[in-house]
Amino acid sequence: MDYYGNLHINYFMQLKIIQAGGGLVLNEQNELLFIFRRGSWDLPKGKVDPCETIEACAMREVEEETGVGNLRLIDFLGVTNHQYFDPYLKEDVIKESHWYIMSVKGVPNLVPQTEEDITDIKWVPLIEVNTLIADSFTSIKEIIGLFFSKQLP
Repeated sequence: MDYYGNLHINYFMQLKIIQAGGGLVLNEQNELLFIFRRGSWDLPKGKVDPCETIEACAMREVEEETGVGNLRLIDFLGVTNHQYFDPYLKEDVIKESHWYIMSVKGVPNLVPQTEEDITDIKWVPLIEVNTLIADSFTSIKEIIGLFFSKQLP
Protein backbone atom coordinates (compact mmCIF):
# COMPACT_ATOMS: atom_id res chain seq x y z
CA MET A 1 0.00 0.00 0.00
CA ASP A 2 1.10 3.54 -0.60
CA TYR A 3 0.98 6.44 1.81
CA TYR A 4 -2.76 6.92 1.19
CA GLY A 5 -3.68 3.27 1.78
CA ASN A 6 -4.22 2.41 -1.88
CA LEU A 7 -3.26 -1.01 -3.14
CA HIS A 8 -0.82 -0.89 -6.00
CA ILE A 9 -2.22 -1.86 -9.38
CA ASN A 10 0.79 -4.11 -10.00
CA TYR A 11 -0.39 -6.47 -7.25
CA PHE A 12 -3.72 -7.07 -9.00
CA MET A 13 -2.07 -7.46 -12.40
CA GLN A 14 -0.08 -10.40 -10.99
CA LEU A 15 -3.13 -12.33 -9.78
CA LYS A 16 -4.42 -15.30 -11.73
CA ILE A 17 -7.88 -14.81 -13.25
CA ILE A 18 -10.34 -17.66 -12.78
CA GLN A 19 -13.22 -17.73 -15.28
CA ALA A 20 -16.63 -18.65 -13.87
CA GLY A 21 -20.26 -18.75 -14.93
CA GLY A 22 -23.40 -18.24 -12.91
CA GLY A 23 -27.11 -17.74 -13.16
CA LEU A 24 -29.94 -15.59 -11.97
CA VAL A 25 -32.81 -18.06 -12.30
CA LEU A 26 -36.46 -17.02 -12.40
CA ASN A 27 -39.28 -19.51 -11.89
CA GLU A 28 -42.87 -19.16 -13.16
CA GLN A 29 -43.86 -17.40 -9.91
CA ASN A 30 -41.34 -14.63 -10.75
CA GLU A 31 -39.09 -15.68 -7.87
CA LEU A 32 -35.30 -15.61 -7.98
CA LEU A 33 -33.14 -18.56 -6.88
CA PHE A 34 -30.65 -17.99 -4.02
CA ILE A 35 -28.19 -20.23 -2.19
CA PHE A 36 -26.80 -19.75 1.32
CA ARG A 37 -23.10 -20.53 1.51
CA ARG A 38 -20.53 -19.75 4.19
CA GLY A 39 -22.71 -17.27 6.04
CA SER A 40 -24.08 -15.25 3.08
CA TRP A 41 -26.87 -15.38 0.56
CA ASP A 42 -25.33 -15.89 -2.85
CA LEU A 43 -26.14 -16.90 -6.41
CA PRO A 44 -25.12 -20.22 -7.98
CA LYS A 45 -21.85 -19.97 -9.90
CA GLY A 46 -18.62 -21.85 -10.43
CA LYS A 47 -15.43 -22.32 -12.37
CA VAL A 48 -15.33 -23.14 -16.07
CA ASP A 49 -14.13 -26.66 -16.86
CA PRO A 50 -11.54 -27.21 -19.61
CA CYS A 51 -13.08 -26.96 -23.10
CA GLU A 52 -16.40 -25.73 -21.66
CA THR A 53 -18.14 -22.55 -22.80
CA ILE A 54 -19.01 -20.02 -20.13
CA GLU A 55 -22.71 -20.40 -20.99
CA ALA A 56 -22.53 -24.18 -20.51
CA CYS A 57 -20.61 -23.66 -17.27
CA ALA A 58 -23.26 -21.28 -15.92
CA MET A 59 -26.05 -23.78 -16.63
CA ARG A 60 -24.08 -26.73 -15.24
CA GLU A 61 -23.16 -24.89 -12.05
CA VAL A 62 -26.75 -23.81 -11.41
CA GLU A 63 -27.94 -27.39 -11.82
CA GLU A 64 -25.14 -28.87 -9.67
CA GLU A 65 -25.51 -26.38 -6.84
CA THR A 66 -29.32 -26.27 -6.73
CA GLY A 67 -30.70 -29.42 -8.35
CA VAL A 68 -32.68 -27.29 -10.83
CA GLY A 69 -32.56 -28.74 -14.34
CA ASN A 70 -34.27 -27.95 -17.64
CA LEU A 71 -32.96 -24.40 -17.51
CA ARG A 72 -33.54 -21.96 -20.34
CA LEU A 73 -30.80 -19.43 -21.01
CA ILE A 74 -32.46 -16.04 -21.60
CA ASP A 75 -29.71 -13.43 -21.85
CA PHE A 76 -26.20 -12.47 -20.84
CA LEU A 77 -26.39 -10.05 -17.90
CA GLY A 78 -22.85 -8.94 -17.06
CA VAL A 79 -19.51 -9.70 -15.44
CA THR A 80 -18.37 -9.25 -11.85
CA ASN A 81 -14.90 -9.63 -10.37
CA HIS A 82 -13.88 -10.41 -6.83
CA GLN A 83 -10.64 -11.39 -5.16
CA TYR A 84 -10.32 -14.39 -2.84
CA PHE A 85 -7.79 -16.91 -1.60
CA ASP A 86 -8.03 -20.17 -3.56
CA PRO A 87 -7.15 -23.05 -1.20
CA TYR A 88 -6.40 -25.42 -4.10
CA LEU A 89 -4.02 -23.02 -5.84
CA LYS A 90 -2.79 -21.69 -2.47
CA GLU A 91 -2.82 -18.11 -3.75
CA ASP A 92 -5.00 -15.04 -4.11
CA VAL A 93 -6.95 -14.99 -7.38
CA ILE A 94 -9.53 -12.88 -9.17
CA LYS A 95 -12.77 -14.70 -10.00
CA GLU A 96 -14.30 -13.24 -13.16
CA SER A 97 -17.94 -14.38 -13.06
CA HIS A 98 -20.06 -14.17 -16.21
CA TRP A 99 -23.74 -13.95 -15.28
CA TYR A 100 -26.77 -15.10 -17.27
CA ILE A 101 -30.48 -14.65 -16.77
CA MET A 102 -32.20 -18.05 -16.88
CA SER A 103 -35.73 -19.33 -16.48
CA VAL A 104 -37.31 -22.59 -15.49
CA LYS A 105 -40.85 -23.93 -15.80
CA GLY A 106 -42.86 -24.30 -12.63
CA VAL A 107 -41.28 -24.05 -9.20
CA PRO A 108 -38.81 -26.95 -9.04
CA ASN A 109 -37.77 -28.57 -5.79
CA LEU A 110 -34.35 -27.48 -4.58
CA VAL A 111 -31.43 -29.68 -3.54
CA PRO A 112 -28.43 -27.83 -2.04
CA GLN A 113 -24.99 -29.12 -3.02
CA THR A 114 -23.68 -29.63 0.52
CA GLU A 115 -20.17 -30.60 -0.64
CA GLU A 116 -19.91 -26.97 -1.88
CA ASP A 117 -20.90 -25.71 1.61
CA ILE A 118 -24.42 -24.76 0.48
CA THR A 119 -26.58 -25.07 3.59
CA ASP A 120 -29.82 -23.47 2.40
CA ILE A 121 -31.49 -22.64 -0.87
CA LYS A 122 -34.73 -20.91 -1.71
CA TRP A 123 -36.92 -19.13 -4.22
CA VAL A 124 -37.26 -15.46 -3.28
CA PRO A 125 -40.00 -13.10 -4.48
CA LEU A 126 -38.41 -10.17 -6.34
CA ILE A 127 -39.83 -7.70 -3.82
CA GLU A 128 -37.79 -9.41 -1.03
CA VAL A 129 -34.45 -9.72 -2.86
CA ASN A 130 -32.83 -6.46 -1.72
CA THR A 131 -33.62 -7.21 1.94
CA LEU A 132 -32.19 -10.73 1.56
CA ILE A 133 -28.89 -9.54 0.08
CA ALA A 134 -28.33 -6.61 2.49
CA ASP A 135 -25.31 -8.43 3.99
CA SER A 136 -24.19 -10.24 0.82
CA PHE A 137 -21.00 -9.77 -1.16
CA THR A 138 -20.53 -6.55 -3.13
CA SER A 139 -20.38 -8.45 -6.43
CA ILE A 140 -23.76 -10.08 -5.71
CA LYS A 141 -25.34 -6.71 -4.93
CA GLU A 142 -23.78 -5.34 -8.13
CA ILE A 143 -25.20 -8.05 -10.41
CA ILE A 144 -28.61 -7.94 -8.69
CA GLY A 145 -28.68 -4.16 -9.29
CA LEU A 146 -27.93 -4.75 -12.96
CA PHE A 147 -30.63 -7.43 -13.09
CA PHE A 148 -33.26 -5.06 -11.67
CA SER A 149 -32.22 -2.25 -14.02
CA LYS A 150 -32.79 -4.59 -16.99
CA GLN A 151 -36.20 -5.72 -15.62
CA LEU A 152 -37.67 -2.22 -15.72
CA PRO A 153 -39.96 -1.45 -18.68
